[in-house]
Amino acid sequence: MSEGREVQWVDIAPEQAGQRIDNFLMTRLKGAPRALIYRIVRKGEVRVNKKRVKVDYRLQAGDLVRVPPLRLAPREAVKEVSDNLRDLLVGSVIMEGPDWMVLNKPSGLAVHGGSGVKIGLIEALRQVRDDLSFLELVHRLDRDTSGCLLLAKSRDALVTLNESLKKHGMDKRYLALVSGRWPARKTYESARLDRFDAGNGERRVRVDPNGKVSRTHFSVVETFEKVTLIEAEPVTGRTHQIRVHAAHAGHALLGDDKYATRESGFLTKQLGLGRLFLHARALTFPEPTNGRPVTVKAPLPEALEETLKRARQ
Repeated sequence: MSEGREVQWVDIAPEQAGQRIDNFLMTRLKGAPRALIYRIVRKGEVRVNKKRVKVDYRLQAGDLVRVPPLRLAPREAVKEVSDNLRDLLVGSVIMEGPDWMVLNKPSGLAVHGGSGVKIGLIEALRQVRDDLSFLELVHRLDRDTSGCLLLAKSRDALVTLNESLKKHGMDKRYLALVSGRWPARKTYESARLDRFDAGNGERRVRVDPNGKVSRTHFSVVETFEKVTLIEAEPVTGRTHQIRVHAAHAGHALLGDDKYATRESGFLTKQLGLGRLFLHARALTFPEPTNGRPVTVKAPLPEALEETLKRARQ
């Protein structure tokens, strides 16, 4: 990969406004892993109007951005997409509009590279869909979660969809299999959540009265002898929100390696489940150009269907 040898000064045009500085740099510094982008922002090598910014800073029209020269070690460069991953991503597209697309994200694939992940879904998809000049995530899913993932194919669509997300204009529905019998009367959880460093650079979430306001609606879909299939609708969008809220309610998700209990771990093995049972099964959002609601559904992966069959036996 070629490398920048001189500092670049970039004037932000109106059509570039609204995007986060880290996403802007990912596009500008093609091949750079997100961990490296975060590092140069954190160290102050990237400046906006001669001032330090955080990685979540949103650019404004007229901003002057300092982009430092970048030298990538071979191990840091984003790797090429394998044929298997290329085929997987092409086959994962559920629905596509003029300036958006929805994927049925496979479990086990991180949406971003970094933290030991050489290539994430967004970096891989940009290589696969080289016919697109713009492609960004509208929201994220945990690495082990499968299902509906929305991406924008234009800057205007990204801004519009992000605004809808902020104003709770999107409806997200997840299916989760939890330990024990979830009580039908338990329709929501609102415990505050706080992120913390669990060691070795791993970030986790815990219930904390000083944490951020969080709310998830729950409903029972099907009850089995020892487990329950529930639908979860996150009202807020905190990290690991569904997983932590369910565990806090006494019904940890099966296949969850971060928030498992002895019971959920035993049931996971008993049902032969090899992944987290959390699937974003439906997403409704306003079409960016006309505001009409679009609903997309992602079929449950075969591995999760097989788990439900075993639970019914």
